[in-house]
Amino acid sequence: MRIIAISLLLMSVMAHADSTAVQKLEGFISKAKNLQAKFTQTSLDEAGRTIQTSQGDFYLQQPGKFRWNYNQPYAQQIVSKDGKVWFYDADLEQLIIKKIDQSIGDTPALLLSGSVNLNEKYTIVTQKQEGDIVWLKLTPKNTESSFKYILVGLKGDMLYGMELSDNFGQLTQIIFSNITMPKSLSPDIFEFIAPEGTDVFEG
Repeated sequence: MRIIAISLLLMSVMAHADSTAVQKLEGFISKAKNLQAKFTQTSLDEAGRTIQTSQGDFYLQQPGKFRWNYNQPYAQQIVSKDGKVWFYDADLEQLIIKKIDQSIGDTPALLLSGSVNLNEKYTIVTQKQEGDIVWLKLTPKNTESSFKYILVGLKGDMLYGMELSDNFGQLTQIIFSNITMPKSLSPDIFEFIAPEGTDVFEG
């Protein structure tokens, strides 16, 4: 009986911790109407070896607008607004435009965009705590999602980082820095005009 009682107590504590952590995430999203930050992104293969490290600038405006400017080592841009996403590769001089479907809808920027019902789309639990950083694990309820899970790290009431595990065994880690939440962002940030000579593919 004592073991059962202790187990029930631990389950209660864990459920409370998850509830509190989810509230922190929802609280951050609710106040992040406009956000800009620096980011460092590291991609790893199945064996945990680093494939590539990238750096750039991230912009978010609720609802549903975001922009990733990859500055190093390659110039790439990902822009989303009005239900579409623009993927631009400067080296390839190529632009791909896609509608935000069920799979693209699981990307981390949209998760933060205020247009996603977290409890409806994800099973959320507290994964771990490292010092003052709490990591939440979001597992998509949609079995056709392009991701196995997404980890969101919160430092206090501020976003710290994200980690994504896809269905091909690749892991992507993103750490944010210099985060600010200005009163407004220029609408031009979320516009994309392809440079002359760009090959454009839309589907």
